[in-house]
Order: sequence, then C-alpha cells, then structure tokens
Amino acid sequence: MTIDLRHEPAPLARRPEFEIEPTEAVTVGNVERPLSVAERILNNELVQRVAILLALIAIWEVYARWLNNSLLFPTFTETIATFWRDLRNGELVDRTVTSLRTLVIGYAFGLVLAAVMTTFAVASGIGTRILSTLTAMFNPLPAIALLPLALIWFGLGTPSLVFVIVHSVLWAVALNTLSGFRSVPETLRMSGRNVGLKGARYVGLILIPAAFPSILAGLKIGWAFAWRTLVAAELVFGVSARSGGIGWYIFEARNDLDTATVFSGLLTVILIGLVVESVIFRFIEARTVNLWGMQR
Repeated sequence: MTIDLRHEPAPLARRPEFEIEPTEAVTVGNVERPLSVAERILNNELVQRVAILLALIAIWEVYARWLNNSLLFPTFTETIATFWRDLRNGELVDRTVTSLRTLVIGYAFGLVLAAVMTTFAVASGIGTRILSTLTAMFNPLPAIALLPLALIWFGLGTPSLVFVIVHSVLWAVALNTLSGFRSVPETLRMSGRNVGLKGARYVGLILIPAAFPSILAGLKIGWAFAWRTLVAAELVFGVSARSGGIGWYIFEARNDLDTATVFSGLLTVILIGLVVESVIFRFIEARTVNLWGMQR
C-alpha cells in the first residue's frame, strides 16, 4: 500500500467571529467614590466586634429578666454591679493579680522548655523522634489529670499550679513550632546553609522567621490552655492552699450560692482572655507576620 504524501489536509473550518459591546461605565458603578462615614463605621472591625458583644449582652439581659431567677441566672446589670463592687474594694484585683502572676511564671517556663526541646529536635533526627513521641504521649493528657501527682510531688501552693501550667503550654507550643519548622521551604534552608549558618543562629535567623505564623498559633493555643488550666486548678488547690486566685474567688461564691459573684469571676476570666487576644497577640501579629506579608 502506498501513501500519498502530497495530499494536504483539509483546511480547518473557521468559527464565526463575534463581538461584545463594551459595558457602559455607569452600569459598573463609581469605583473611585469615597466611602461615606456610615460605610466606614460599619466596615470597621472594632465596630463589628463591639456590635457582636452588645448583641450578646442584650440576649443575656433579656433571657435573665424573662427567667426571673437571680440564683439560677443573674442579669447582666446585676453581674456588672457585683463586678464593679469587688473591683472597687480591691478583692477582684488581688485575686486576678495572684492568678496572673502564677500564669506568667508557668507560661514562661513552658515556653523555655518548648524552645529547648524544639531546637534539639531540629538539630538532630533522634531529637525529632523523641519530641514527636513525647508529644504524642503527653499532648492528649489533660493537665487536670496531673493534679494529684502535682499535689504529691510539690505540695500545696504555687509550685503545683506552675507544674500543671507548664504541661498545658509545653506540648502545644512545641508541636506547632516543630510543624512550622518542617514547613519551611528548602530554598530558605539552603540559603542559610550557604552563608554558613549553623545551630542556634540557623534556627534564629532562618527557621523562626519563616515558621513564625505556626509559632504564633502555638503561643495562642498554649496561652488559652494555660489560662483554662490555671482557673480549673485553682478551684482545687485554692480550696486547700487558699492561694487566693480567681478560681478560689469563683469557688467561694459558689459555696455562698452567690451566682452573681460567680458570673463576675467568669466575666473577669473572659475579659482577660479578650485583652490578651485582641491587644497583645494582635500587636505581635501586626509587627511580625502581617508586616512581613505572611498572612492576611
């Protein structure tokens, strides 16, 4: 069989051409129009957060008045009155300062241990396996479950509270930091090695800035775990050692059936959480990952 190489393929059929009329600019809208004052206010993040809080407060007040049982669920106005009373007489301030002092000590110890363990894990393969194994073992273990051991080992008081706080902080921060280090692009790693960075300088100048979003997430999780653990531990240790923290403040009010004071203590815990999250961590985000363009 012979093939005629001189045969030319059939020309492709041409599609019919079509045109689209340009859209009039007036139908799109004035993209250069400056926003009005009302639009700026409604689009402001702070205003939106305040609006959410006001809505929650209104729901709280309406439900409490409808229930009409202060022993079961006090109104928001009654809770604020109790909160302001204990704030003026100094009791709530003293209890809060006691709790925050213990929290700072435990949180700092947890961060130092997490930094040491993560640096060791990055420096060697055996360190990575050790940290991964320890994290898998102890991260799911609730800090409250260690309260009996803390009582036996350290006795009543601040050392026992610091022990359970360190446990709640250490594994969350170490796990997120290690995950962040593992996600650092190989290009950055090679750049650091090419300029002769090793050990702590390599971790501090290359790995930490590149993995800082994950590290910051670990710091937030560790803070939340530490704050919850402290309040829960004070409900136990505060009764025995009378350490005088915010947990003991809540427990005393519960024994006296003073529900408004219980809500006042819970409101204090919430306010401290909001301040730390919205002020401290937001400031760190603005000065680091947002400034570097690493997240929106």
